[in-house]
Parts: sequence; C-alpha cells; structure tokens
Amino acid sequence: MGLNNSAAVVVVVAAALGLPALASAQDPVASFTQVGDRLKPGDAVWVTDAQGREVKGEIGALEPGAIAVRGRGGRTFSGSDVRQVTVRRGDSLANGATIGMAIGALAGLGAGIAACAAYPGDDPLRGDACLMAIGLLWMPGMGAGALVGVGIDALIPGTQLVVYRAPGARDGASARLSVAPVITPRAKGAAVAFSF
Repeated sequence: MGLNNSAAVVVVVAAALGLPALASAQDPVASFTQVGDRLKPGDAVWVTDAQGREVKGEIGALEPGAIAVRGRGGRTFSGSDVRQVTVRRGDSLANGATIGMAIGALAGLGAGIAACAAYPGDDPLRGDACLMAIGLLWMPGMGAGALVGVGIDALIPGTQLVVYRAPGARDGASARLSVAPVITPRAKGAAVAFSF
C-alpha cells in the first residue's frame, strides 16, 4: 500500500468516526400521557406552560396527567397546561474516548508511515525500523487521542431534546399582539406591541 493510499484510508476512517449518531434522535410525543415513556423522576427538564412561561428543574413526580417539577419556581403542571417539555441528555464519555483513540491511532500510524518514508531505502534493517517506528508512534497516539477525546466530551454539556410538544404548539415562542389604551392629560391613543 503506497503512502497516498494510506493517507486516503486515514481520511475515510476519520470521516466515518466523526459522523454524528443520528439514531438517538426521536420525534416529540404528541400525547402528554406518553411523556412517562421518555422521562423519569430526577431528569433535568424545561417545562413551558400554555402562557409561554418556562420552568427549569428536576422531575419530582410523573403521572399520566401531570408532571411535578422541583427547583426554582417549581410546580405541578397538568397535562392541559403544558405546551412543551424539553430534557437535556448527556453524552457518554466512552464515545469521546473511542473517537479520540481512533483519531490518535490514525495520526500515530500516519506519523509512523511518514517516518518510514524518510528512512533510507537501501538499509537492510529498514523493515524492522519501520515496524518499530509505527508501533512507537501508534500506541502513544492512541492513548493521547483517548485522553483528548474524553476531555472534549466532558466539556460538551449534551443536547436538549424536545420530549413533548402539545398539538398545535409551534417550536419556540409564539408571536403575540397586544393593544393597550394610553390616556394621559396630553394624549389619548393605543399602544401596540408585537412580541415573538
């Protein structure tokens, strides 16, 4: 295998390992009674009520028709008063270690192959020296990559997933129009406000 073929293999494997795991994403449930299939007490959630107010906390209790949230501003929400429930899902450090280890191993392997290419071609010990260079660069690269992968994965807080969205509720805040009368000694009129 030539040096160009080795570089192509390194690029293809690194790209395949870097692809996100799409299988874990799920659509929100459409019925509030199904929230218990995705959540459990102790999960950190954001609950948005019908008026658009958001409460963050941990699930204290979960029933088919209600969800109790502990924390600042915590309260019990009935299913009819909930517009959206979002949860933060953490990421396992194992996949960071695996991806980092693979990238580190490929980097070490590439460095070993580059060191072999620089070794004089007429030396009878070239084959043994190349194997030793690859081994000496591959293994530490794998270990260092695993450590870097775990460190990066630990810094990423995880993703927020919408677990439940009430039928007819839009993603994000809804647009609102409010009109209020304004009466002062100098003027009479209306104040119009749009919020999104």
